[in-house]
Amino acid sequence: MKKYLLCLMSLFGLTIMGCSNNYGLSGEKPPKAFIEIDNKKVETTLGTYCWQGDGKGECVDTVGPVELLEGKEPVKVKPGESITFVMDYKPQPNEFHVVQMNNNKETKVMVKDNHFTAPTQSGVYYYSYGVWWMDEKEANLSHGDAFYAFVLEVN
Repeated sequence: MKKYLLCLMSLFGLTIMGCSNNYGLSGEKPPKAFIEIDNKKVETTLGTYCWQGDGKGECVDTVGPVELLEGKEPVKVKPGESITFVMDYKPQPNEFHVVQMNNNKETKVMVKDNHFTAPTQSGVYYYSYGVWWMDEKEANLSHGDAFYAFVLEVN
């Protein structure tokens, strides 16, 4: 018999429902996520998540990326520099979304093969990196999700 932990996650008006513990997720929290820039790994900050691993389920709601990262030093990058997402965890999430925030404006970031490019304009940019472990057979069934935040300074 399957056990389900109901997770409701609302992002940009989209609600994703359902978490199951039958997907091979482990740990009490989602795994650590990193960005890698010029062969240097920097840990991101875990925000909101729903997770069921090791027989325990939990949903945690936090503030948004800007508030979550208050007081943290931005990672300095060059304009147009390549940035890679790294997560040493199996199974890997199979759905993700990245949003950039700058001057109260949100922009969807195009990611290809876990890479994206830093902005070319100087400034401070906040990011939300949302990942989901979606069921491959049942539509809209998430086995876990997590939102990670980081801040870049382009100069």
